[in-house]
Amino acid sequence: MGNFWTEVYNYALQIDFLEFLGLVFGILAVWYLIKQSLWTWPAGIAYIIISFVIFWRIQLYGDFILHIFFLILNIYGWYYWVYGKKSKDHKELEVTRLSLQANLLVLLATAVGVVVFGIFLQELPGLIDGLEPAALPYWDATTSILSVTGMWLTTRKKIENWYYWLIVDVLATGIYIYKGIYFYALLYGIYIILAVMGYLEWRRSMQNDAS
Repeated sequence: MGNFWTEVYNYALQIDFLEFLGLVFGILAVWYLIKQSLWTWPAGIAYIIISFVIFWRIQLYGDFILHIFFLILNIYGWYYWVYGKKSKDHKELEVTRLSLQANLLVLLATAVGVVVFGIFLQELPGLIDGLEPAALPYWDATTSILSVTGMWLTTRKKIENWYYWLIVDVLATGIYIYKGIYFYALLYGIYIILAVMGYLEWRRSMQNDAS
């Protein structure tokens, strides 16, 4: 553990400016999400644009490709949070929960997506000449597809989104430590705490709306 923090400190002294911006906008996006603020979407879009460059550099092609969908979902989520309210009497979109059947369908679709995307990432270098082999294709696929599910549930303001984000944050922290991107590892370590905070805050909001 001491070696990890020593490397984090040394890495911080020579951190890439884009990675630092990614750290800032990433934390802002999640903090605004916890507070159910619309500012989560522009902060998230800024984070995604920065991440495009970083993920391409380190051959995490799954993350790169999926961030295209994240960009689309961020734009959609921004729209839905503004215009998806039940009526004009509601100041903001309420937090809701998926039914048991919907949860099972989401889990099944996510599992299938992980397998299919993992195979795609593994075969991708053979489809494009000169492309470096994908790093950790199935781990990359797992975090990517779970993130898509989490993002979709976030756009619909479903409390289950925090379950998916928590799993992604734990896995991604390990992956980024392995890849040596220590500030992103630190970022996702912070996300673990924020995911728990977000769930508790949204559950409180949902209970208040129901009372």
